[in-house]
Amino acid sequence: MSKTENIRTVLRIKNLKKSFGDNHVLKGFNMSLNEGENLVIMGKSGSGKSVMIKCLMGLEQPDEGEVEIMGNNVLEFEHQELDLLRKEIGFLFQGSALYDSMSVRENLEFPLRKQHIPQAKKDELVIQALESVGLTNAVELIPDELSGGMKRRVALARAIILNPKIIIYDEPTTGLDPITAKEIIQLMRDIQHKYGSSALIITHDVDCSRVIADRMILLIDGINYAEGTFLELSKSKDKQVQAFFK
Repeated sequence: MSKTENIRTVLRIKNLKKSFGDNHVLKGFNMSLNEGENLVIMGKSGSGKSVMIKCLMGLEQPDEGEVEIMGNNVLEFEHQELDLLRKEIGFLFQGSALYDSMSVRENLEFPLRKQHIPQAKKDELVIQALESVGLTNAVELIPDELSGGMKRRVALARAIILNPKIIIYDEPTTGLDPITAKEIIQLMRDIQHKYGSSALIITHDVDCSRVIADRMILLIDGINYAEGTFLELSKSKDKQVQAFFK
């Protein structure tokens, strides 16, 4: 059996189309994420990245297409089935999206609230997740007491607390200074190695893509316009592709 035949696809989008009135956002977008892979999707503002994520998570119904997560057709799932599947997916929201009125501990416990987990086990999971991002001493702090980089680390800890098979990063370095952004990128790499997770990374950060991407897809005009490694795409002669690397 060849190496290619051994590759397991954990997430697949086929011919995804979504329009809002006359605004045709996605026009037949296709992608696949393989087990243990870091896949970067780059697209300009308004290109449909957020719409694609919403369709992927079952928050938006596409006009056409298929979304498969670990062999399951998400578009056929009922609400309860979606909740069970979402346990397998960690999500790092753009801007961290922590609850201001909750402590770090309470923010991390939030994804656990429907899991019927004893408090002692919750405490253990919280500390383990914070250890993974180097922030165990911040467990009782509130978001206003954290720097931007610390907030992103807490959000990352929350994303991995259930040991998900897939992690979706939405603009993980946006709003961070270059040094902190590098630290977050390294954490993303460390988490992949520690948990063996697959990552879908939505970003416009070329430096982030250069370091983290095993493979890249450029979302242009509602489709997967170009695909390849960072090096392959950065050497493309196509003007629309070149525009991302200038």
